[in-house]
Amino acid sequence: MPVETVDILVVGAGQAGIAMSEHLGALGLSHLVLERARIAERWRTGRWDSLVANGPAWHDRFPGMEFPADHPDAFVPKDRVADYFAAYARQIDAPVRCGVDVTRVTPLDGRSGFRVETSDGVIEANSIVAATGPFQKPLLPTIVPADAGFTQMHSAQYRNPAQLGEGAVLVVGAGSSGVQIADELLRAGRNVYLSVGPHERLARRYRNRDYVWWLGVLGLWDRETVEPGAEHIAIAVSGAQGGQTVDFRKLAARGMTLVGRTESFGDGKLTFAGDLAQNIRNGDRDYLGMLRAADAHVAANGLDLPEEPEAHEIGADPDCMTDPIRELDLADAGITTIIWATGYGFDFGWLQVDTFDAQGKPLHCRGVSRVPGVYFLGLPWLTRRGSSFIYGVWHDAKHLADHIAIRKKYAAYDGTAEPVTNTP
Repeated sequence: MPVETVDILVVGAGQAGIAMSEHLGALGLSHLVLERARIAERWRTGRWDSLVANGPAWHDRFPGMEFPADHPDAFVPKDRVADYFAAYARQIDAPVRCGVDVTRVTPLDGRSGFRVETSDGVIEANSIVAATGPFQKPLLPTIVPADAGFTQMHSAQYRNPAQLGEGAVLVVGAGSSGVQIADELLRAGRNVYLSVGPHERLARRYRNRDYVWWLGVLGLWDRETVEPGAEHIAIAVSGAQGGQTVDFRKLAARGMTLVGRTESFGDGKLTFAGDLAQNIRNGDRDYLGMLRAADAHVAANGLDLPEEPEAHEIGADPDCMTDPIRELDLADAGITTIIWATGYGFDFGWLQVDTFDAQGKPLHCRGVSRVPGVYFLGLPWLTRRGSSFIYGVWHDAKHLADHIAIRKKYAAYDGTAEPVTNTP
């Protein structure tokens, strides 16, 4: 069976892969995009039913197409986000081949390029772009044994409240996923405990502007380095219910029980760190700091935006903050389900090239790996804070496409041009 050959192989047809295809196509670079399922499949089946985009439609999109049926300030439901990327792929005539799983990539022996083993045969490619995104391998802690008698799932497996059996629910994780799932369960009448670890809390909307606008005008989307120790800090923000500022004190006032970071389990009891109040106050610090920066920007630029002094008011600490629960008997609390909203890890086992550290983290500079011809796209902080967001991945893809084009020009030069003699 003949081996198929391609110039540039893009692995993954989510937002990263489609953005990469657009820029490669614009430069006239031949390429193929492989997707194991459907275009933007993670948006369809890797999220809970009620998920919406965390940014408004005017922002969370590519420059070449607007969301057709949504108000610019709306938060688009997940299935329409997936439909958007499928439509975008058709608009740019992206060469996407769905239903093909890439299982192994290795360097070719004695020559440049890569051998790509797939569920549909072998392909040889000159360049590889890993566009599999940031949500690769759900991280499920082993704190509570699987046979402890509780239903346990990662947030990637959660779909809706009706999916869960009767009883109270503990949600572990205070980022966007954990907060939104806990809030949905509370609205459904469930008794909810939320384990709140370190997080960054932002105002959803302030002075008639969404937080994504503020991060843009303040230059924070373009910040290139994350502060040491903050690499895994979750962002507590939500587009649910039309978009709302996450306020843990208000969640507690509505009946949610907040606890600190989940530490250990034994004899049917979970123990929690004594960091709940500090985690929430650190989030308040981020929140108020953003408001002050926004106010300073308004004053410095003479903007006519309505003042919002009430946004600076922080409510009273609930009892669960002032008298925190450090140990909880799950059976006594009626908890039957634990949802781990604990993020994702990398899974590049299929990409067998020498550009990973001991923990499997890609080694790269702005997406360009240390192995010539191998690129990464869609990862958090690839080039800046906005890299893993829809608009950010589009700009990162342009940078990589330009790099690939320049590399190809060097490779194509054969040194046979006649020398030029300068004459007086």
